[in-house]
Amino acid sequence: MASPSSWFSRLRSASKIIFSRLRLLHFQRGNTQKTLLSRALNFQERKPFQWWSSYSVPLTLAASGVSIALQIEANPSFCDAVDPDPRVIGFGGKDRTEFVVKGSHRSVPLELIDDLKAICGDDLTLDFDERSFRGNPQNSFHKAVNIPDVVVFPRSEQEVSLIVKSCNKYKIPIVPYGGATSIEGHTLSPHGGVCIDMSLMKKVKSLHIEDMDVVVEPGIGWMELNEYLEPYGLFFPLDPGPGATIGGMCATRCSGSLAVRYGTMRDNVINLKVVLANGDVVKTGSRARKSAAGYDLTRLVIGSEGTLGVITEVTLRLQKIPKYSVVAMCNFPTIKDAADVAIATMHCGIQVSRVELLDEVQIRAINIANGKFLPEAPTLLFEFIGTEAYSREQTLLVQKIVSEHNGSDFVFAEEPEAKKELWKARKEALWACFAMEPDFEAMISDVCVPLSHLAELISRSKEELDASPLVCTVVAHAGDGNFHTVILFDPSNEEHRREAERLNRFMVHAALSMEGTCTGEHGVGTGKMKYLEAELGIEALRTMNRIKKALDPNDIMNPEMSDRAVHSYLC
Repeated sequence: MASPSSWFSRLRSASKIIFSRLRLLHFQRGNTQKTLLSRALNFQERKPFQWWSSYSVPLTLAASGVSIALQIEANPSFCDAVDPDPRVIGFGGKDRTEFVVKGSHRSVPLELIDDLKAICGDDLTLDFDERSFRGNPQNSFHKAVNIPDVVVFPRSEQEVSLIVKSCNKYKIPIVPYGGATSIEGHTLSPHGGVCIDMSLMKKVKSLHIEDMDVVVEPGIGWMELNEYLEPYGLFFPLDPGPGATIGGMCATRCSGSLAVRYGTMRDNVINLKVVLANGDVVKTGSRARKSAAGYDLTRLVIGSEGTLGVITEVTLRLQKIPKYSVVAMCNFPTIKDAADVAIATMHCGIQVSRVELLDEVQIRAINIANGKFLPEAPTLLFEFIGTEAYSREQTLLVQKIVSEHNGSDFVFAEEPEAKKELWKARKEALWACFAMEPDFEAMISDVCVPLSHLAELISRSKEELDASPLVCTVVAHAGDGNFHTVILFDPSNEEHRREAERLNRFMVHAALSMEGTCTGEHGVGTGKMKYLEAELGIEALRTMNRIKKALDPNDIMNPEMSDRAVHSYLC
């Protein structure tokens, strides 16, 4: 087991290590890595971005990508990535445990490369390292048999439109690429094609202080946006993983710990501008806070995961920065007691902004990673916001509820540094898990159920997790019925894969039996496709497929996400 100090060192240097070792590997192999296509074009391979300086790989997730990234092997072919384990034959069918997505590579014609060079100029690369980095998610164990053939970096909506129009002309797949923080393999390119990296489109186009909304490009991160908004006393209230961008957050319909107070992405987006598969640009609504005009195209695109179009502009609803806040923490003898308190708090009408639950294994991981001595027991964290008097009143009400449900060690903080220290346990939960198994990957469940079923689901799941030979932790957004299990496993170990998948499948089917969902906020991606028919029904999938075919008849928009969703039930 790694010591806390070596773990911190590993985290600090993770992103640069990944990049430097990849570069060293390819440089050692010499010029043989240049593709035949780039030679034919006499194309000067350019590396336009040092990605660790453009936007940092989030520390909370960087560790999970290290072991996969360092194993990436160079391949002289134009669009063949890592040679997968020969035992791996596919991904996504019922009861399958393989994590490599198969795909049928569509050859990219030279004419399309010429078109893209004319549109993007130097903002295009065929470099293997750049393509491989975007084709192998740094925060997910999911892989694909192919990687993008080319990566483009548009600077405007017009460029996105021209890129998409050209790809549609040649029927070449497109995968939009944002902050790369998703954990379900959303940005894989199993069919090759064009990766549209939106990192250069990150402007704040207009801020309407009196209307409390802002218009932004999709490449801006939510943390960057909140830094911009802070001087105006405003903030955007969704807080997924560090490094997530607004476009990707829309595409996956994400939320975060503040969703219990402010809702999810679908509740905080006023309208979008989207480039459809034929290159047309559609604005999905006005800037009015409510409208009954026509179909709700905004909500159709939110959560579509790049299968219907490329988001190029987002109008967001903003909130005032709270005047005052209190953070509280307490412990319980069982995880059911903790969940019962979260439910009771919501039933009492207390307006909490966060209610987070961590089990004793997660607390142990935090202690190991940080050298702390927190009580290793199921723990709840609360945040109360409003006026000073209101926040304190709500804190005392919750303290009373806690005492009625076997709670103990109730502490709360009002000073900024003390609050930060208490909340640190939750903020660092994910990466702290790897202190327990530094060389493993994490399969992260994302089930969500009606609030009244949360305690039952967590209790049933916890029994299975505790009986498993794998290290498993529980972290929950307990105020809205959403909880995650971090299952640490070795992807190269078949028994580990089967056990991790068994646990995940158990929790998903348990959630579905309680009228819940397989994914509360992470999205479907590659990992959750096989559960869609059980959750939504085949008619719902067929309806989605008809919408997809109407808007994208050539099936170029992130085709892996749509093809397999409809057909996985046949596997």
